[in-house]
Amino acid sequence: MTQHPGSGVGSRVSPTLLLLLSVLLLLAASTTAPTARAAESDGPSVTLSKKEAGKGGEITVKGGGWRSEALLMLLICGKSTPERGVVGGTNSCANADGRAVTTDKKGAFSKKLPVAEPPEPCPCVVHVATVTGEQGLVDAVFTVAGHPTAPLPPPADEGRLAVLATTRLEGESSLLTWFGAPPARQLVFTVGNLGSAPVEDPVFEIGTAHGVFAPQWEERQWRGTVAPGGKAQIKLPVELSAGAHGDYQVSLRYGTKVLAEQPWGVGRPWGVTLFWVLLCLVVPAAVFRIGMAVVDKVRPRPAGMVARHARRTRPASTDTAVLPWFTQDSAPSENRRSAPPENRPPPTTKGHVWTRNGG
Repeated sequence: MTQHPGSGVGSRVSPTLLLLLSVLLLLAASTTAPTARAAESDGPSVTLSKKEAGKGGEITVKGGGWRSEALLMLLICGKSTPERGVVGGTNSCANADGRAVTTDKKGAFSKKLPVAEPPEPCPCVVHVATVTGEQGLVDAVFTVAGHPTAPLPPPADEGRLAVLATTRLEGESSLLTWFGAPPARQLVFTVGNLGSAPVEDPVFEIGTAHGVFAPQWEERQWRGTVAPGGKAQIKLPVELSAGAHGDYQVSLRYGTKVLAEQPWGVGRPWGVTLFWVLLCLVVPAAVFRIGMAVVDKVRPRPAGMVARHARRTRPASTDTAVLPWFTQDSAPSENRRSAPPENRPPPTTKGHVWTRNGG
């Protein structure tokens, strides 16, 4: 019996191998599909204990998927939707009744938030955003019972602003900055509206970063309107913390797009250093002088030194000292000077004798 090629053991094993490979591929697909779905669901999330509450009430805000140990700000904002965000920036939020919370090591948090009426009418959201570091935000739909409701304004073509000229920082440091006052400048730039709708009162964000740290963003609203195809020069204040020095990076952001970046070298506040040097010199000298004065007061003194000290400190007497060989009675007077010569004792001269007859 002859064997034809391909009719041996290899032909019988090949279907088995194919079956095993098919099973392995199905298992791999079944294990990777949930991972992909989990990756798609990764990211910050927020859940509310109530979807509606009145002023004076309280809700519990929980979240997960945030950065570990991140500082978050919780606000109730009007004129907002999850799709369009907070229209008008934080000016539409009840900032006075906001709360801050720090996530745990797993990026989760739970915080009670008092219900307050925002300055703008609803639709409202609970706005949760990071304060420092990489930006992250989530808006959860919420209704403030009894608060007015108004439709949102038509969306403007806000994302079409672009910087047309080089940005620059204007201003100089004052004498107070040399002693540690916050350095301040004005970020000057020119923007143009490349869209078809006017942009009114745009809200920019100014970020300041030092070294390798992430920028800290602050909102700055510019009052004015940029017409379609028009341009405008904008000046926004920039301020650092007290005592700041070194190399900083100032960033300008509009919406989600960074429009410009500008370096800023801040000099060291040498006045603070001079103050501490003088303090280290003056205080020890004053303490030394006080200590020496105390030691001089409390140390024991010899008897002779005490007597000399007493004489030195005794007030001078106004009485005239009387010489022992001179008294008031023996003082010469005019009468005694005019006494007759016969009452005076005769003068004597050595080697010569006077006689009554003058011989």
